[in-house]
Amino acid sequence: MKLFKVKFVFLTLVLLPVFSLFAGEKSRPVATYSIVARDSITRQLGVAVQSNWFSVGSIVSWAEPGIGAVATQSFVEPSYGPLGLGLMRAGKTAKQSLAALLKADDHTDVRQVAMVDAAGNVSAHTGENCIIYAGDVQGPGFSCQANMMGASTVPAAMAKAYSNAKGDLAERLMIALEAAQAEGGDIRGKQSAAILVVAGERSGAPWNSRIVDLRIEDHPAPLKEMRRLLHVSRVYQHANYGDELMTENKVAEAMEEYSKAMQLAPDNLEMVFWPAVTLASVDRMDEALPLFQKVIEKEKRWLELLKRLPAAKILSQQKVDLVLVKLKKK
Repeated sequence: MKLFKVKFVFLTLVLLPVFSLFAGEKSRPVATYSIVARDSITRQLGVAVQSNWFSVGSIVSWAEPGIGAVATQSFVEPSYGPLGLGLMRAGKTAKQSLAALLKADDHTDVRQVAMVDAAGNVSAHTGENCIIYAGDVQGPGFSCQANMMGASTVPAAMAKAYSNAKGDLAERLMIALEAAQAEGGDIRGKQSAAILVVAGERSGAPWNSRIVDLRIEDHPAPLKEMRRLLHVSRVYQHANYGDELMTENKVAEAMEEYSKAMQLAPDNLEMVFWPAVTLASVDRMDEALPLFQKVIEKEKRWLELLKRLPAAKILSQQKVDLVLVKLKKK
């Protein structure tokens, strides 16, 4: 208990005065709709946002594995993100963390901030002078908030869509954003979007605990592009997990992941070439050859890459020569 108190005193006396240096101005309005959420099953934490503002994800969305997620918007004060996470890291709830930061801010009337902590507690604030339509709606483990919207019903539409959505956390966050846009979205239009999902457990290597980290900086249809990138992200997640399984010599499980990647992106040659290499490395040449052939027929440069693998000790020269001979006969 003593250590906890010392940590909180440090955060209050050191971090909050630092925050006050940045809170002296109202800044520019970032019309935004966003959602912060915690998955009750996987315990993943996430934040998603869309706005008619360049690179909205760089200032609005914040999350840390096993700690929490923050969205800070309207007349945005970015420091609510790192300082809010700092307070939650020290053991404060989302409500306590947000309250502490609001207390140190001279412009709470124009701030809109939401936080969720690792236990699923949520807290949100919409200042009385946020540009209408502005509001927030909370549910179990999530908060939806919006300002400068085309309709006052945007946060409620997001909350309903998220609550009824199926799939993993990233998918449900995406559905919430799409519902906001369908309800009217930002009255000015649309420009950028972001989705950030992190693991529910603290890690000594937080850089390895970002499950989804996608940003659309400037695009005429940012959510449509985000939906596309989310699909691509899933393809590479399966491929990367397959690589991890291969390092553990779990070939069958690795091939299952590679197959999922190929099914999701059949025209992505990267997703075909490396499973072929894996199959060849474990002497399943009859399965590897059709994959190598598919890749090389579409793009000859992969043949040169194949020839370079022995030097990197990825595939033996004998096996590469065997592939080349068999491909030549076809």
